[in-house]
Amino acid sequence: MTHIITSLCMRDGSCVDVCPVECIVPGSPESEWPLYYIDRDTCIDCGACVPECPWEAIFPEEDVPTDYKGKGTINVRGDVLEQRLNMAAGTAGFDQVYDGTDSHGNAVHLEATRVLKKGEIVDLTPAIADNDNFFQSGPGYSAQP
Repeated sequence: MTHIITSLCMRDGSCVDVCPVECIVPGSPESEWPLYYIDRDTCIDCGACVPECPWEAIFPEEDVPTDYKGKGTINVRGDVLEQRLNMAAGTAGFDQVYDGTDSHGNAVHLEATRVLKKGEIVDLTPAIADNDNFFQSGPGYSAQP
């Protein structure tokens, strides 16, 4: 199995820094591929990325929830921020902008997010197919800067 980065991802990038096999790729262009993606063929399932993600967006594939319960807020490196979902531009209902910083202090600007309310139930499993599509028919490793 592999790990999956779900739509809870706000492109922090700390997962990339700890991956021992360099299988995590930032999506590009961000309007189409707004998350980071894990190459299932390279991932060794070590789980190092999971605790590094301040947005708690990474799950073992078999544990990606169909009924994730929103927390409302989340502590991201000492700042209490609204928990959000991030999708490709043009996704209905995802019309809020998120401006923040990644783990290196670089600006993060996302055009298609929405706040995940406390107690709201969402299915995060579509990220599994999105992850596979990124490597099979999308840009895959060519998206790396």
